[in-house]
Amino acid sequence: MMTPEQFAAANQAHLDALVALTCRSFEGVEKLVALNLQAVRATMALTVSAEGRQHPGAYGRQVYDIASSTQSEVAKLVESQMAAAQEKILALVDVAVKNAPAGGEGSLAMVKQAVMTANGALQNVQQAAKQAVSMADASFDALEAMTRQPCAPAATPPA
Repeated sequence: MMTPEQFAAANQAHLDALVALTCRSFEGVEKLVALNLQAVRATMALTVSAEGRQHPGAYGRQVYDIASSTQSEVAKLVESQMAAAQEKILALVDVAVKNAPAGGEGSLAMVKQAVMTANGALQNVQQAAKQAVSMADASFDALEAMTRQPCAPAATPPA
């Protein structure tokens, strides 16, 4: 059973994590707002000269970079919170196994094994998500490279 101090500490830890997630989200929004203001200013100041033109994919790339970095920060925070929660759960199961009445060790060992299996599955999901982000980065890079290539001149229609 948790003492009031432990309960208060757990609540404070959850509140701290929520504040950190909120801060990271707002930082991402602030970056997007700043980028949008920059894009509007650049559009308003754009001249007809070739030097004034910005690459059409640059804005999209910057938006993607902001979203990607914000997602990465949030993922790190969530992973650290999940790791702390997993440690606490395993510690509770260990205490329960040590204090189990005679004959209950087998059931608690099964619970511990289930928790460890769930942790392994969670790690596999996190790894798959990281691979998906990596593939999305590569796809975006390839798309950006394609848009930077000059277009071939149009064929003239036969006369």
